[in-house]
Amino acid sequence: MAFQPLELLPHDEFNLALKELVHPADWKNPEPAPRYNLVVIGAGTAGLVTAAGASALGAKVALVEREFMGGDCLNFGCVPSKAMIRSARVIGELRRAAALGVEVPAGARVDFAAVMARMRRLRAEIGEADSAARFKQRGADVFLGDARFVAPDAVEVAGKRLKFKRAVITTGARAAEPDIAGIKDAGYLTNETVFSLTELPRRLAVIGAGPIGCELAQTFQRFGSQVTLLEMTPQILIREDHDAAAVLEAALKRDGIEVMTGRRIASVSRRGADKVIAVERDGATSEIAVDEILVGVGRAPAVEGLGLEAAKIEYDAARGIVVDDHLRTTNPLVYAAGDVCSAYKFTHLSDAQAKIAIRNALFLGRSRASALTIPWCTYTDPEIAHVGLSEDEARNRGVAVKAFTQPLAESDRAVLDDEPEGFVKIIAKEGSDQIVGATIVASHAGEMITEITTAIVARVGLGRLGDIIHPYPAQADAIRRAAGLYTRTRLTPFVAKLFRAWLKLTR
Repeated sequence: MAFQPLELLPHDEFNLALKELVHPADWKNPEPAPRYNLVVIGAGTAGLVTAAGASALGAKVALVEREFMGGDCLNFGCVPSKAMIRSARVIGELRRAAALGVEVPAGARVDFAAVMARMRRLRAEIGEADSAARFKQRGADVFLGDARFVAPDAVEVAGKRLKFKRAVITTGARAAEPDIAGIKDAGYLTNETVFSLTELPRRLAVIGAGPIGCELAQTFQRFGSQVTLLEMTPQILIREDHDAAAVLEAALKRDGIEVMTGRRIASVSRRGADKVIAVERDGATSEIAVDEILVGVGRAPAVEGLGLEAAKIEYDAARGIVVDDHLRTTNPLVYAAGDVCSAYKFTHLSDAQAKIAIRNALFLGRSRASALTIPWCTYTDPEIAHVGLSEDEARNRGVAVKAFTQPLAESDRAVLDDEPEGFVKIIAKEGSDQIVGATIVASHAGEMITEITTAIVARVGLGRLGDIIHPYPAQADAIRRAAGLYTRTRLTPFVAKLFRAWLKLTR
C-alpha cells in the first residue's frame, strides 16, 4: 500500500491550531548530531513515550514524524472518538430520564456541528502535550519528514543523514483497505476520515463490528443516523466473551441499530446519491441503500516507505515488523514498539512496549513483551472490558478453568443507577483461586477492570480479592462478590459438616 498523507479537515480554527502544534508549517529541522543514542521513527504514542523516556534518562534522541505528532490516538483515534462518545452518552441518559423520574422537555435534539466542533476544540487542547515544540523542549531533536533507512545504522530525513547507535520504529498503523468490489469508487469513511464530517449522515452503514465499528455505530445512531452494523462473523466483537457480546448486541438493537451478523459484503455501487451495499447470507443476496459507509475492518501496520530492506529488517505487510520477545527486529541495532509490530493495537499497550524498548535498546535489558498483562475496553454503552484469558481461550490452550459470574442485576448501585444489565465474570484455574482472566460488562467497565488486572499482576488470588473492602454502594463491589463466589465453593458438604460439629461442641 503506497503511503498517502492524511489531512485534518475541516480547515477551521481548531484544526489549524492543532496542525500548528503537531506539524507546524514553519518548522525547521535541526542539524543532526554526529550520532544519536536513539533515533525514534514515528511520533505516535509508542514514539512519544520512547523519546520522552530516553531523553529524560540523558540519551541523545532524534524523533522523526512524517505526518502529525500524537499519531492515531490524538488525531484519528481515542481522543476524537471518546469526545463524541461522551456526547452520545448524554443522549442515552436523556432517553432514560423518564425512568428516573426526570421529565425532559420535548424537542431536545443533537446539534451535530456543535458536537464535532467540541471534539475538534478538545483535540487541539490535548494536542499541546504531543506538540513538536514540547518535545524539543524536552531535549529531543524533532525532525518532520519522511524517514528512510539508508544503512543498518542510519536513516535519512529531508536530505539529512541521522546515524544511530540504536533505533526504534514506532510508525503505528493505518486503516486497512477493504477488499470489497466497487467500494473505492463508491467512497467510504474510515476512522481517519470520519472525524472530518460536518453533517450527520441520514443513513449510515458500518462494516465491521469490532471495537471501532461498535463504538461509532452506537454513537451515530444516538446522534440521529439510521445505522446498519454489518459483520461477517457470527457475533459482534468476536474477540470478546460470547455472553458479553450478547449483552451489547441487545443494547445496540434497543438504540435502534440494525445488527446484521454472519453477512458477507459482495459489492458496493453507486445508484444516484445512494451507496448500495450487496449483502450475502446463506446464498441469498439483499441490498442496503445508505448515504455513507464507515469501514472498521482493522488496521494495517505502517511499514511502507521506510526502506526496511536497506537496514535488513524483516517485515510483513499484514502483520508488520518482525520482532522477538524483546521487541528487537532482525537488525540487532533496531527495535520496534506499538501497532507497527503488535497483534493487539491499543494505545496503552504501545505505551508499555515503548518502556520495554527503552530498557532493552539503551541498557541491554531483557524485558519481555510476553510478560505484559494487557487489559482492553470497548467504550460502548455499556462498556466491555477484558483482561487475560476467556473461558474459550483457556480451554483451547488446555487450561481447566472455572468461571465465577456476578450479575449486575444483583448490585444495588447498578439497580439504583438503572444500569442492571451486565456482569463481572472472573476466570480462575480449576481447583485454585489463581485468576487467569476476566470480563466486565458495565457502564464504566474500563475503570473497573484495572482492579482485576492489578490482582493478576500482583498474583492476588480470588480468596484475597473477595476479602477486600469496597465502598458501598459501588458497582465495583460486584468484583468482590464475584470473588466471593469462589469462597463458597470451598464450603463442601464435608467442611460444612465439620463446622456444624464444631459449633455444636462449642455451644
